[in-house]
Amino acid sequence: MKRLPDEREGSFVETVVPSDLSLRRLDQYLSETDLPATRSRIQRWIRDGGVSVNSVVVEKCGHRVSEGDIVTVTVPDPPASRAEPESIPLDVVYEDDALLVVNKAAGMVVHPAAGHAGSTLVNALLHHCKGLKQFDDPVRPGIVHRLDKDTSGLMIVAKREDAHTLLSRQLAERRVKRGYTGLVWGCPAKSSGTVDAPIGRHPRHRQRMAVVEESGGRRAVTHFRVRSVMDDGTLLSLTLETGRTHQIRVHLAHLGHPIIGDPVYGGRVKRLARIAPHRRPRLRMMLDVMRRQALHASELEFIHPYSGRVHSFRVPVPDDMRQAVALLSGSD
Repeated sequence: MKRLPDEREGSFVETVVPSDLSLRRLDQYLSETDLPATRSRIQRWIRDGGVSVNSVVVEKCGHRVSEGDIVTVTVPDPPASRAEPESIPLDVVYEDDALLVVNKAAGMVVHPAAGHAGSTLVNALLHHCKGLKQFDDPVRPGIVHRLDKDTSGLMIVAKREDAHTLLSRQLAERRVKRGYTGLVWGCPAKSSGTVDAPIGRHPRHRQRMAVVEESGGRRAVTHFRVRSVMDDGTLLSLTLETGRTHQIRVHLAHLGHPIIGDPVYGGRVKRLARIAPHRRPRLRMMLDVMRRQALHASELEFIHPYSGRVHSFRVPVPDDMRQAVALLSGSD
């Protein structure tokens, strides 16, 4: 069975569906067992790939179970403590009674985890939104989707449990549109295209993800479009059809065009060996500016969970990416 890709390790709970619970929705069935979780948390485990039926991962909460099915759940270990409010500046793009949209800064971890007990987006949100303390999840209250620590840009945060459930459902049903701006080494052969390649844990480096052609990877789809071509790099617009850990970074590295500045997937100094020597000094300057992966969540569109109206947001890339583009373009 696949484990949750970015949860802490936990315990396995295995049940066999009895006749009187046959044809129940998977989330409903599990909520009627002795699992130590609310239905909304169970739904999150299902969507994150932490539940299997007869050894096959099922990511749809509405999957109907049958008598005799063996349902296995990875229950993450409980967090050591509840996240605490911290007075940290937030770039709030939009806010109402149900949700807020924030422009996360590069370098900010989304929620507390091993090695990052505080100074996270969640700590800042708890100070900004007092009501988040009432969420069932004490470590990730209100978080609908995540960004890597060094990826900047737009994120939705729910301020109420019911809004969180509705927004998470939209995300699972691929109705939340997420657009990214990425700066990559080289230039793709096509002006636009799609990478449809499964992603799983790297077979040797377990802290990394990789395209996994054999069984074990989860389907991942990334669409890209060339916006601007420079001597040694390209500015891309990217959209996600799925949301796997490090998806864009892994897919672009798989194409041979890693994100500039990405230290994990071949986007830093090792790439300079392929560049003509006379161009390397300017590119070293560019990497000194771009200390992280040059990836920014620039666009976000979703349906408001209460009003039903479509909300669309767009934010420009931060200064480090603008400077990196200027150096790649040969301008000062």
